[in-house]
Amino acid sequence: MRIDGTGRPTTIQTGTSVRRPAGAEGGFTLPSETQDAKAAPVAVGLTGVADLASLIALQQVDNPLERRRRSVKRGFDLLDVLEGVKIDLLSGNVSEERLDRLVHLLGQRQSSGDEKLDALMADIELRARVELAKFGKYPD
Repeated sequence: MRIDGTGRPTTIQTGTSVRRPAGAEGGFTLPSETQDAKAAPVAVGLTGVADLASLIALQQVDNPLERRRRSVKRGFDLLDVLEGVKIDLLSGNVSEERLDRLVHLLGQRQSSGDEKLDALMADIELRARVELAKFGKYPD
C-alpha cells in the first residue's frame, strides 16, 4: 500500500522485479578473519565519559541570555505578588504567605548584565520593600 500526498492510499503493483547490480549475491555473509585483523582498534570507553563531563561543564556556564531571562521572570514574579498585595489591601486582609513570598523573591537578587534591566529591577525591588515595610517585614 502506498500513500500519495493527501489522497487515498493506493495499492502497489505486484509482479515487479527488483534489479540487483551485476555480480551481487543475495544473503547474509560473515566477514572473514582477514578483514577482522585489518580493522583498526576503536577506543570507546573514555570518549563517552569525556563527552558527559563536557556537557555538564557547558550546563554550568552562565549564559548572558539565560541570566536576562531569569531576571525578567523574577521581575514579573515580583510584580505579580505586588498585584496580589494590592488586591489583598483592597479586600482588607493581607495574607502572610504573600508577604513571605515577596521576602523570598527579594532574597534571590542577581545581576542580569543589562544596566537598564537592572535599574528597572531595582525600582521594582524598592516598591516591594516599601510594601513590606508597611507591614513591619524587613528582608535581609
